[in-house]
Amino acid sequence: MKKVLIEEKENLAIIRLNNGVTNAVSSELLDDFIAALNEIKDSKDGMVLAGGEKFFCIGLNLPEIVKLDRPGMTDFMTRINQLNLKLYTLPMITACAIAGHAPAAGTAFVLNCDYRFAADGNQILGLPEIKLGIPVTYVTELILRQIVKNRDANDLLYLGEFINPLKAKEINLIDELWPQAEVEKKALEKVKSIADLPKQAIKAMKQTKTEEIRLRSNKYFTTYNEVFIDCWFSKETRKLLDEAIQKF
Repeated sequence: MKKVLIEEKENLAIIRLNNGVTNAVSSELLDDFIAALNEIKDSKDGMVLAGGEKFFCIGLNLPEIVKLDRPGMTDFMTRINQLNLKLYTLPMITACAIAGHAPAAGTAFVLNCDYRFAADGNQILGLPEIKLGIPVTYVTELILRQIVKNRDANDLLYLGEFINPLKAKEINLIDELWPQAEVEKKALEKVKSIADLPKQAIKAMKQTKTEEIRLRSNKYFTTYNEVFIDCWFSKETRKLLDEAIQKF
């Protein structure tokens, strides 16, 4: 079964993460996600990204990923960067519908969308990578700093604490809060209201929004990814990863 599904809604698409209850980011999910985005990019006018009711996406599938050697992990992180850039630069209006928890890579996926709708509850978002001894990926940090104030970005990155949807809305990480049952509908309504406008103008403005980060990522990704990989395979981080896996 595919780990990412496409549901057609007239001229829109819902991209739904479909990797069990947690929607952990595995190698297979990455491949299916990239394939889904390639399938809709020229055939749909808008997209909503959704997950499950308990977990939008828990983050990386650590028990699987920690087994990779250095070349394997380098390839995996390269594909994550490709996915994030592809989602961020889709030539259409995008929104995410966050019904469940969305920490770590889940928050990264959220940041890639133009609009961010979340359930009004106790779900968690955040970027806890620092607590594992690794930096947030280069492109995700660039996008985060485009969305929230620098001080709020610093807190999310350097402290690695989780925040709830209300706090996320206060700092502009989330645009709107709705009851869980309405989040997906509201995200679709928002995308539909814009997707029906002239498409050429939408694509042009989307390119303006994303161009600088796309160019910076293409130029510097390899350098920053090597730093990430060095951290990932350090003794301190391997110990922290082993402890995290016990709780996964």
